[in-house]
Amino acid sequence: MPVQQKEALLSFKETIRKIKSYEEALGVLYWDLRTGAPRKGMDNRSEVIGSLSGDMFKLSTSPELGEWLSALEEGSVYSELDEIEQRLVTEARKDYDRSVKIPPKLYQEYVVLASQSESKWEEAKENNDYAGFQPYLEKVISYTNQFIDLWGAKATRYDTLLDQYEPGMTVSELDRVFGGLRAQLVPLAAAIANSPHQPDTSFLKQSYDKSAQKAFSLYILEQMGYSFEAGRLDESVHPFATGLSPGDVRITTRYLENDVTSALFGTIHEGGHALYEQNIMDELIGTTLCTGTSMGIHESQSRFWENVIGRSRPFWDRYFGELQKRFPGQLDVTVDQFYRGNNVVQPSLIRIEADELTYNLHIIIRYEMEKLIFNEGAKAADLPAIWNDKYKEYLGVTPSTDAEGVLQDVHWSGGAFGYFPSYSLGNMYAAQIADTMERELQGMWKLVGSGDLLPIKQWLTERIYKYGKLRTPSELIQSVTGKPLDPQHLVTYLTGKYTDIYKL
Repeated sequence: MPVQQKEALLSFKETIRKIKSYEEALGVLYWDLRTGAPRKGMDNRSEVIGSLSGDMFKLSTSPELGEWLSALEEGSVYSELDEIEQRLVTEARKDYDRSVKIPPKLYQEYVVLASQSESKWEEAKENNDYAGFQPYLEKVISYTNQFIDLWGAKATRYDTLLDQYEPGMTVSELDRVFGGLRAQLVPLAAAIANSPHQPDTSFLKQSYDKSAQKAFSLYILEQMGYSFEAGRLDESVHPFATGLSPGDVRITTRYLENDVTSALFGTIHEGGHALYEQNIMDELIGTTLCTGTSMGIHESQSRFWENVIGRSRPFWDRYFGELQKRFPGQLDVTVDQFYRGNNVVQPSLIRIEADELTYNLHIIIRYEMEKLIFNEGAKAADLPAIWNDKYKEYLGVTPSTDAEGVLQDVHWSGGAFGYFPSYSLGNMYAAQIADTMERELQGMWKLVGSGDLLPIKQWLTERIYKYGKLRTPSELIQSVTGKPLDPQHLVTYLTGKYTDIYKL
């Protein structure tokens, strides 16, 4: 490689590492803001986050970075790069071409707004005050529309947003996938509703000590292989995971006094995200490849651990006795009753507490609303009514307050439009990956039943986690399962599970 190109490669890598340093610092600030920072300091903290984000943005859109990328993309030079370097250049080019179209001042204003908006959302949800939050959401939507104009809309304006979270995904494809999913899951839900074998859930609604809930959540995280030397568990209004580096991946959960499993399943969900981030190969540390390859693949891991493993019968054959010890005298039911009670299918208002089957309808509602906002111009003022109408149509329930309706999720407050479909895509990926694992990992369910979860974590590490963003989502699912994404795996999984539980 010529000297000039070698210098370009070194400068390029140094800049990428510096960008990652900014990301880590900002990640700590964001984590602190969401886990207990004093409210009086939130506005100033938002300004600090905006300032640092602005500096990082200038680095990531500098003319020098563009020149180094051009030098490294030359055919003979690019061919001399190793696999990681080639992928790094490809991803950096995509990010650069996207970001360079946004004026730095506009980006910094947006970051400050998004941080303030998320804090305002917390207050609004607590006080059931959509009117107080609405002006912030209007601004977030306005900025997002400005960004779409600058980037250039794809087939639809919403396609442009989808691509940020699931590269290559389109409205056309999601309409097809979600349409087929809805067509098969709605009859299954109807059959379940008509079954005379409805599980008892009354024992779940008691007062459960928060400290005991936390202790059991910590125990299960250890069983999964989550490293507390490289992470921690805290409390927040909405559970999330923050991957600063493989050596520092933090998660949060939300405890409900009258529900013994809400925090647990939330913890397992975020723990799945964290296992992905904690087990990325060392060679990717300090690069923009040191993260999940897409939100759909990332959600596949959280949903796999939470649902496929955490809500399975073998899991509770092993751990129900442990849970009973934490709450003496409160869970006087059989393991079968507990398992069935935690897998009840029932239309509900809250997405993160929904069962595996109807959860996908929660996502379809949000997907359709986001399309209305960006493809058809729906206004923030209209969203509570649209939300309530769709919940009545799809799930037969209507929120009594905006706090349990349009205000329940944090995503829109921070501008994460296009993210929600990743959850259902994650369910599809998870079912397909589980199907492969059952065939390749001999005695998988025996391992779960004995509490030996580490071989499962290791299988996932070798096939998914260690690669970070080195492979695209389509490359990864093809290499792991031998074929492209096939939503039918999710339908087969749900049909088999609930046919057994409800004796269909």
